[in-house]
Amino acid sequence: MSARILVAEDDVKQARLIRLYLEREGNEVQVVGDGRAAVDRARSSRPDLIVLDVMMPNVDGLDVCRILRAESQVPILLLTARTTEEDMLLGLDLGADDYMTKPYSPRELTARVRALLRRAKAAGRTEPTVLTVGDLEVDTARFEVRVAGEPVVLTGKEFAILTVLAGEPGRAFTRAQIIDRVFGFDQNVLERTVDAHVMNLRRKLEKAGGPDGPRYVETVYGRGYRLAAGQPGPEGAAR
Repeated sequence: MSARILVAEDDVKQARLIRLYLEREGNEVQVVGDGRAAVDRARSSRPDLIVLDVMMPNVDGLDVCRILRAESQVPILLLTARTTEEDMLLGLDLGADDYMTKPYSPRELTARVRALLRRAKAAGRTEPTVLTVGDLEVDTARFEVRVAGEPVVLTGKEFAILTVLAGEPGRAFTRAQIIDRVFGFDQNVLERTVDAHVMNLRRKLEKAGGPDGPRYVETVYGRGYRLAAGQPGPEGAAR
């Protein structure tokens, strides 16, 4: 069972060992070394499973777990040196699917990862790699966007914004929500920065769709932006 797995572990040796064992299973593994990077990478790459160390710099693993669980059902396996029952219950209460204490066997870790992936697949919890809305396709694994089969080249932030909107077509996201999901913990981002990225994103999508094509990204006045569900016509919501 091949899967996209995000490993968040600040111990370089431990991260390398986990990556080695998981890649031996045929998985595609990404590694980050702190909590902020874990949140940002999880949002941008939409992994099938996250192996998450609790004790990490910047933002600890428990906060990362809480943040991501509010946004996604991606399976989370917590790793920690804390051994008390209270710590284990706290992690599970925050939404972790499994919990391992250090030191642990890498073989047991890979076995638990396999089990979590099987359960997620059976429950339909795996994140889709291609988000399709009408003739718009967003391939999060390949970092590709197509409109009616034609590729559209986006910047990293434009792609991240489109991924957020395409994940829930029709839902209106505020600029603050977009900043939180796309820019993570960068508190210096202004709302007009979001507006500029959305303007460029909209221009590229609509250029690919042709002069008579639909308006993909709609402005919801007083709220923010949404991706039109289905196939809106050119007389859709105001820009």
